[in-house]
Amino acid sequence: MIIDVHSHYWEYPKHFDDTFRQQAQRARSGVEVDLTVRFADYQATAPKDVRTIVFGGKARLSGLWVDDEIIASYVAQHPDKLIGFLSIDPTQPDWMSELEHGHQQLGLRGVKLMPMYAGFRPDAPELNPFWEYTQKHGLPVLLHTGTTFISQAPLEYTLPRHLDPVAIRFPEQRLILAHLGHPYEGECVAVIRKHPHVYADVSALHYRPFQLYQSLMLVQEYGVWNKVLFGTDYPFTTVNDSLAGLRALNQQVAGTSLPKLDETKLEEMIYRDSLPLLNLA
Repeated sequence: MIIDVHSHYWEYPKHFDDTFRQQAQRARSGVEVDLTVRFADYQATAPKDVRTIVFGGKARLSGLWVDDEIIASYVAQHPDKLIGFLSIDPTQPDWMSELEHGHQQLGLRGVKLMPMYAGFRPDAPELNPFWEYTQKHGLPVLLHTGTTFISQAPLEYTLPRHLDPVAIRFPEQRLILAHLGHPYEGECVAVIRKHPHVYADVSALHYRPFQLYQSLMLVQEYGVWNKVLFGTDYPFTTVNDSLAGLRALNQQVAGTSLPKLDETKLEEMIYRDSLPLLNLA
């Protein structure tokens, strides 16, 4: 079985404001893309034995908002395939109530945070009640780390290093640093190596193949293949395209003296059962 730890549910353009939609075109060379998610479309581009973590997102600063009820309803249609995460934006009022409601009433099983997109540091002292709650209840938290196309989203808040003090203060907290922190992969690898319950995912990276080769070579040289999880970032890319991209990485260095990625470790990462690692078994 393959576990996709990173996919989205949106309706386009309903869940985005005009500024987000305009700036999102930078991700596709000026082309506006319909980001609406349909389960049948996702399934059509994935092997049958995939289970998927899905979330929306909340970030007023960047113009993205998906209510948790929408995610819970989507998951309820495919409960054998989907695992739902709630979202909060801690710059907005009542975020603690939304956290409790999404977890206790809606039954969502983890949290997606967007520090850069919402404009907050995840290690800020005022977020201690959040981390106390998620650690106490065993809720894994996936955070966007890395670059963006949104001008008003501060890169400072996305740096993987800011999750190090969180893991120190809350050592049982399960964390996933999305996108291997690109282009800050070195920081990401340093953070996941030192904390037993901190992981990274490889979502949305295969279409920069040489960068991904170098990123996973860092993973290999630091000996942290076991801390890397498979994810896609659907609908920006698909399961099948992600698998093909990962499996083609060594082709770039064929016939050179550059080292190759360990393909056995790569396959183990693809088929890693992430659910027990994240308290989701």
